[in-house]
Amino acid sequence: MPLEGAARIVDELTSRGYNAEREAVTLIASAENPAAVLERVVEDVAEDALVVRTDHVETALSTESSSNDSVPQSADPVGEHPPVSTGDNSPSVNESGTQSPGETKGSLPPDDRSRPATDQASTTVDSPRSTSDVDRSSTGNRSVDPELRSLEIDGDMTGESTGTGEYDDFVAVFRDRLERLGSKLKGRVNHRPATAIQSMPGGSEAGMVGLVNDVRSTASGHWLIELEDATGTFPWLVMKDREYADLVEELLCDEVLAMEGTLSDDAGIAFVDSMYFPDVPRTREPSTADRHVQAALISDVHVGSEEFMEDAWNAFADWLYTEEADHVEYLLIAGDMVEGVGVYPNQDEELEIVDIYEQYETFNEHLKSVPGDIEIVMIPGNHDAVRLAEPQPGFDENLRNIMSAHDARIVSNPSTVTLEGVSVLMYHGVSLDEVIAELPEEKASYDDPHKAMYHLLKKRHVAPQFGGHTRLAPEERDYLVIEDVPDIFHTGHVHKLGFGKYHNVLAINSGCWQAQTDFQKSVNIDPDAGYAPIVDLDTLDVTVQKFS
Repeated sequence: MPLEGAARIVDELTSRGYNAEREAVTLIASAENPAAVLERVVEDVAEDALVVRTDHVETALSTESSSNDSVPQSADPVGEHPPVSTGDNSPSVNESGTQSPGETKGSLPPDDRSRPATDQASTTVDSPRSTSDVDRSSTGNRSVDPELRSLEIDGDMTGESTGTGEYDDFVAVFRDRLERLGSKLKGRVNHRPATAIQSMPGGSEAGMVGLVNDVRSTASGHWLIELEDATGTFPWLVMKDREYADLVEELLCDEVLAMEGTLSDDAGIAFVDSMYFPDVPRTREPSTADRHVQAALISDVHVGSEEFMEDAWNAFADWLYTEEADHVEYLLIAGDMVEGVGVYPNQDEELEIVDIYEQYETFNEHLKSVPGDIEIVMIPGNHDAVRLAEPQPGFDENLRNIMSAHDARIVSNPSTVTLEGVSVLMYHGVSLDEVIAELPEEKASYDDPHKAMYHLLKKRHVAPQFGGHTRLAPEERDYLVIEDVPDIFHTGHVHKLGFGKYHNVLAINSGCWQAQTDFQKSVNIDPDAGYAPIVDLDTLDVTVQKFS
């Protein structure tokens, strides 16, 4: 069978009303007579089955090898079929009361700080259909030559953990952070180690790159910032009347920063003249795909919770079979696939499924409702059954065996996924809680989660502050450093929808698939649930689909 056989097999199966596991398609394509095996599978599979599984194909292969029956090659059943759409493309009503299309392309304004009103950038599916109701007669135009697709993973530390929790491990990870981010700053100041600055005469010009060890205000309202490097610490004073004094409000402990200024007469302190963040270059141009192809970015599914929105998920899965979703070839899930057990106080009172393995088994069944020709990548979150300390490795073998649908790639949190040349930094987003708590509301809030993401890009680190809510696993390498600037930054965790651009990096927090729980109500979290941001990889435009 030619290289495009796998795609043609998927097309043929869906034209007959079946989805298929990736392993099942691979088995059919590698058979001596794929056409005959496919016919045997369709004949033998149960009438009420929706998914062709690997065991169905194995049974068909066994039957085929023990009989002389075969389908002539001239009767090849996996030919091309014209796309047939049964998508619900009914228009929605806009604010003026007139009918308008149900979705809005995300055209970002010049200030790069937009957050669309959810009723202006969404498609509402008023009556979600169950998976069994959808007409799966076609995958539309998604049956492309597999060679057109490319998916690469970078930064996956699964199986690479070396930390033992000893003091020296923590020293090593912070030194790695300082060295890698400091190298981006040392060209901007005349850097001197802390001990060298201590020996310089009063009135000298000095520059230093270091980790923020402490930030505190003086009795006069000025700011004292203590920077630390591998040799020691040195204090820097930011005067309250300087134009950059408001930047102090953005600082987090343990982030890497550069400062330059003038030493006091006694050389015991330096008066800051300028400060620099690692930051994203303003002149950077993002990469884009060479063809029109889309990726769906979602997170926080929370299967197992009483508030998991099954109808909304089914509506999303159904939509992926429609003509409108023809170009959605990738699905990226940024953590919290399940609700987990014991994550917050009295969580057991809000669980629909109390066994963690059963939660993953149920999620896997829901994942099977997604078209089998969509490439899926997922990372863990703080509700998933992995360590809480970041970076979080991908699931162990037990969970991977359970999560078998579509042969999804399960990588660490964070990881960078490159889709046809477009790099997507996937991070679940636990550190967003601290960014929002530490920064002024006008600079970071739950209502505009993408603005909090801007600060992580500016600091070039997904979780700079250690010792608070964000747990750090000491490794030989700081996997949380944003060394290479991504084209897209994708997070979840806070259950809020927001997107915008920071220095040409598209930042997306993708909401959730869980209605408000009693716990969320107690901490005043009003989730944006049932949304699926869709990114055009050739333009980096965003369309938000709503299914609740």
